[in-house]
Amino acid sequence: MKKNKTTQRMAMFLLSAFALLFLVLAGRFLFIQASGEVAGVNLKEFAESKRTDSYTLEATRGKILDRNGMELAYDQPTYSIYAIVSEKYSADKDHPIHVTEVDKTAEEIAEIIGADENDLKKRLQNGIDEGKFQVEFGSAGSGLSQDQKKKIEELDLPGIQFTEEAERFYPNGTFASQVIGLAQRQDGLITGLTGIEQQLNDLLAGKNGNISYEQDGYGYKLLNPNEEVQAAQDGDNVYLTIDQKIQTLLEDTLTQVDEKWNPKKISAVVMNPKTGEIVAMSNRPSYDPNDPENVENWYNDSISNPMEPGSTMKMFTVASAIEEGKWNPDEEYKSGTYKVDKDTTIGDYNKSWGSISYLEGIQRSSNVAVANLVANKIGEDKFLEYLKKFHFDQKSGIDLPGEIAGTILYNYEAERISTAYGQGTTATPIQMVTAASAIANDGKMVTPHIIDKIVNPDTKKVVEQKKTKVQAEPISKETADETLKILESVVTSEHGTGKPYKLDDYSVAGKTGTAQIPNPNGGGYMEGKNNYLFSFLGMAPADDPELIMYVSVLQPELKETETGSEPSAFIFKNVMENALHYMDISPDQADEKNEVSEKRVPDIEGMSTRATKKALEDTGMDVVVVGEGDKVSTTSVESGQTVLEGERAVIVTDEPTMPDINGWSMREVLELGELLQLDVETINSGYAKTQSIKKGTKLNKNDYLAVEFST
Repeated sequence: MKKNKTTQRMAMFLLSAFALLFLVLAGRFLFIQASGEVAGVNLKEFAESKRTDSYTLEATRGKILDRNGMELAYDQPTYSIYAIVSEKYSADKDHPIHVTEVDKTAEEIAEIIGADENDLKKRLQNGIDEGKFQVEFGSAGSGLSQDQKKKIEELDLPGIQFTEEAERFYPNGTFASQVIGLAQRQDGLITGLTGIEQQLNDLLAGKNGNISYEQDGYGYKLLNPNEEVQAAQDGDNVYLTIDQKIQTLLEDTLTQVDEKWNPKKISAVVMNPKTGEIVAMSNRPSYDPNDPENVENWYNDSISNPMEPGSTMKMFTVASAIEEGKWNPDEEYKSGTYKVDKDTTIGDYNKSWGSISYLEGIQRSSNVAVANLVANKIGEDKFLEYLKKFHFDQKSGIDLPGEIAGTILYNYEAERISTAYGQGTTATPIQMVTAASAIANDGKMVTPHIIDKIVNPDTKKVVEQKKTKVQAEPISKETADETLKILESVVTSEHGTGKPYKLDDYSVAGKTGTAQIPNPNGGGYMEGKNNYLFSFLGMAPADDPELIMYVSVLQPELKETETGSEPSAFIFKNVMENALHYMDISPDQADEKNEVSEKRVPDIEGMSTRATKKALEDTGMDVVVVGEGDKVSTTSVESGQTVLEGERAVIVTDEPTMPDINGWSMREVLELGELLQLDVETINSGYAKTQSIKKGTKLNKNDYLAVEFST
């Protein structure tokens, strides 16, 4: 009886416990159903997040272009390869979409992507053995070109897949590379690291978008996926003041000097002194941003490498004396040596011309002449004021990153006097050009700029347009005009050191410089014929300069018969003469014996192929005819266009066939591609070495042309 009562009590207890548990669970379910939350988590939102997939819509980085719209930097697609090795991915065993033959797959792909065949086999087999879904091929399998992708696809190997990714591309290689800069992919985004790419990274990068949608357990979109799309905002396009033709002239000339004289460094800047627009800027050593390996110099020396300028500084000493009313060109002084203090005597390069006029002293680049001007005419304190008026104590303000200003060394009397002829005090090429713009521009010193405008890629509207900015007026128009005449005599006079820089068709005003180089081992300056910074700061035409150019060549390897001015004169004359002709500036001292290298294209509209070819050859152009047709489809030059002798002209006939482009520059190949509407891929940099379409092959719109270049 007692046992039954105990059993009944236990049964009641268990029944009550289960009832209580049921009520708790039921209450919990009712609460969840009513509130839709568990532990503060909204179940509906949690379920949506679990079945929602999303991915980034990458914005296209803006292009960098020259002043005329020539593309200098843009995004191009590259591909990465991977292999699906899981059999589970192949629903149809008769038509597998996973790797089935490891050896064959590795062998054929390795040859195309330049990978080690055994390494690929190992990767594939390990992936299969470890039950992986897919495997990648390492660095060799990334950054593939469209041509490589096409060749692999033609193999029709099961399991081979590709992912596409944008990569920054610079079609002209070393062309203005330290100006344009470098952008590379970092943490999934293309980011500007140097130059304009860095300076305007936020504008160029744009803003990535996003797309999200709901999917089932197998990864397929639901019928009502609640898709949300936030479109990407592509980066703005940046137009530079650089002129592609003048920059090409500069690059080619620097390369020739670099190969012939092997200097330590070269810097050159070409600017419009009226607007501050930089039309060309380059340095050596330089680099190819498409292949930034073993780079000798990342810095843009034209804006970031202050050096003692030497005698080019004398033009500012003379301008200061004129402005102060202390200049008398006919007054004589004793050349040879000048005693600064009891410990310091300066000399005219160990020469003496006796008593000569100050004008002749400047023409001969006499240190003693300018020492006298500062010490006995202008005054050392007043001269310092002018140095600051010309902004030698601050940056030029150019819109490029990494500018470093020079330093005015003016503590002791010897330093104050030596600054008059450019020793001790340092300056960058861009500071020299900026200061000289006051002499070339009626006393108004303009701020240099290399960005012309910023354009929205979708609306084509100008977001920002750079304007000319006058940053100072250190001298009057009258002083500037008189200084120009003196500097012109430096080039034209019998004694002028600037005679090697005389142009055939244009007058030049300028000043030479031969600066000593501080001894890196400490104390004094280096000795030897080659151990100088040879430079020239010149303007043309002399009476109303349209361009101003500074060029410096550091420690060239000169032969016994060569002078220090030869490398810098070669650069200045080639670039300045051709640039002024290209700009259609009328020659002011053309010699009738000299044939002008610039001509205009005659009216070629409606001419036959043969007649067009003859007309262009008569202008001195190198003519290439594409095809055998009698009718002209298009040409690379237009009627009335100004061209340079020897420039290549392309005539496309109505029956185009592939020409031999061996030796063509990348710019010329890309122009050909635009004329023929070809899909062009360039490999490496330099000049065309091989072409994927053989000479004489009939061409069609959108044909794929791969061209390998070599330096």
